[in-house]
Amino acid sequence: MAEITDPENTILMELKGGTVTIQLLPDVAPRHVERMKELARSGAYDNVAFHRVIDGFMAQTGDVRNGNMEQGFNLRAAGTGGSDLADLPAEFSKLPHDRGTLGAARSANPDSANSQFFINFSDNNFLNGQYTVYGRVIGGMEHVDAITRGEPPAEPDRMISVRVASDV
Repeated sequence: MAEITDPENTILMELKGGTVTIQLLPDVAPRHVERMKELARSGAYDNVAFHRVIDGFMAQTGDVRNGNMEQGFNLRAAGTGGSDLADLPAEFSKLPHDRGTLGAARSANPDSANSQFFINFSDNNFLNGQYTVYGRVIGGMEHVDAITRGEPPAEPDRMISVRVASDV
């Protein structure tokens, strides 16, 4: 079990295999951290699919518009949507995209991140300085490693629930 030192900036993501504990980095990317907490607190991430999972690279999720498994998962549109909130400006830093880091997914526009994010399976330093890093897995990475691969997977895994640790 991961040691939680800042419950207000820690995410508990429930996957089929168990809990993934993510330490958010408000000093590095405050807007992205606030957005994740806002969406987690509203329940927007609950039952959302991992729609793009590339072995040796990353697992992407967070399309709250098209990826909800209960509200009619849209296989064709998964990965094209966000939330009803405004897009976020990039918060690039010197933090590398190492294994277990959380990055903000976006379109070609650096200021287009919204609700989608990815977790790196390996060190993906070619992403450094191009995508916002705003968290890191501090426990349960084995559950991330077990996510079904595919673009999209035929039977996608999902985030069962996503909570801010201070609310649990």
